[in-house]
Amino acid sequence: MRSQIIEKVEAGRVRSGRLASAPGSGPCGQFLVQGPCGCELNITALVRPGWEHVAVSTLRRCPNWEEMCFVKDLFWEEEECVMQLHPPHSQYVNNSRYCLHLWRPINRDIPMPPPGFVGIVGLGPSDAAILFAQMQAIS
Repeated sequence: MRSQIIEKVEAGRVRSGRLASAPGSGPCGQFLVQGPCGCELNITALVRPGWEHVAVSTLRRCPNWEEMCFVKDLFWEEEECVMQLHPPHSQYVNNSRYCLHLWRPINRDIPMPPPGFVGIVGLGPSDAAILFAQMQAIS
């Protein structure tokens, strides 16, 4: 996690209640932050034994990809890898229908597939849409 909390996060720190934390007390606590899609994000950040953990929720829906990327960048550096997990059903816990989680193990690297397994490296969404449309037209 970032050693210095971003001003936008600090301004949204919840100062009363169960997950209250004092101003300037670092990245752990509960935060209410306006998200990039116009929805207020309820963010809970904790460091647990061996793990950094951030939970993100909204009142009426699950956070979307853009919001999760936004939160990732608020709490971690740009080049740090964090993950969302889909555990085995036998270990599944769901206490909130509109909450998603970001995880980062402490002192361990997260294995990642080569970027080329995800898509065409260096090709943005617009160019990819054009390429795939051209490929469909040919077939």
